[in-house]
Amino acid sequence: MDIINAILLGIIQGLTEFLPVSSSGHLEIAKGILGSDEVASQSMLMTVVLHFATALSTIVIFRKEVNEIIKGLFLFKKNEEFFFALKIITSMIPAALIGVFFNDQIEELFNGNLNLVGAMLIVTGGILFLADKAKYTSKEVTFLNALIIGLSQAVAILPGISRSGATISTAVLLGIDKEKAARFSFLMVVPLIFGKITKDLFSSENIFADAIVNELTIGFIAAFITGLFACTWMIKIVKKSKLKYFSFYCFIIGFSVIIITNI
Repeated sequence: MDIINAILLGIIQGLTEFLPVSSSGHLEIAKGILGSDEVASQSMLMTVVLHFATALSTIVIFRKEVNEIIKGLFLFKKNEEFFFALKIITSMIPAALIGVFFNDQIEELFNGNLNLVGAMLIVTGGILFLADKAKYTSKEVTFLNALIIGLSQAVAILPGISRSGATISTAVLLGIDKEKAARFSFLMVVPLIFGKITKDLFSSENIFADAIVNELTIGFIAAFITGLFACTWMIKIVKKSKLKYFSFYCFIIGFSVIIITNI
């Protein structure tokens, strides 16, 4: 992977992270097109670094909400921010457990298996289509809902399953207001990304040793800057647009990837 490819991957991550179309799936497709020959651990590392960049851009955009959540959690006041923070923590449990116990298996999924990516994009399209048919209500996120949404986030570890698409769709199907679902979805991933990058930094395997730091840095900057711009207007698109349009996009890309891969 060269610098140009790292920039392209960063831009793709920044643009697709905030839409329900699977940023990880698009990264794997891009790696295949660009002819990346990295081993699975390094491919997974680039994906994590790029997600870390967009997580930071999420914090910048939602800095007011993040500040309120942190204050509410550490001040131990039983207010709305405190309980929202606890719900965020609850939603992290399923994905955190899978990340701890199945880390090696997860990394093997990020080795250019485009048939898997295509199939999972089709699954994402189906989830979005179902959610688009759901009746919207003004329900709040409960602790049980947070856990169920967290299970969706855990499944979305698979490349091609949109994390935001799965979590927002699950929330909508549970009757939660679309705007609240989007806000919860974007905030719940931030602690997981920070946890993953911290784990990799202190990994005994030292997977950074074989990685090209310049490429990771350039990719990170590209994803962060793109994410800052994309987050401000793509979130509005998610809120205002019908999910079925994103489902059609996922269907088209998913089937196209499978057909082209097997020609």
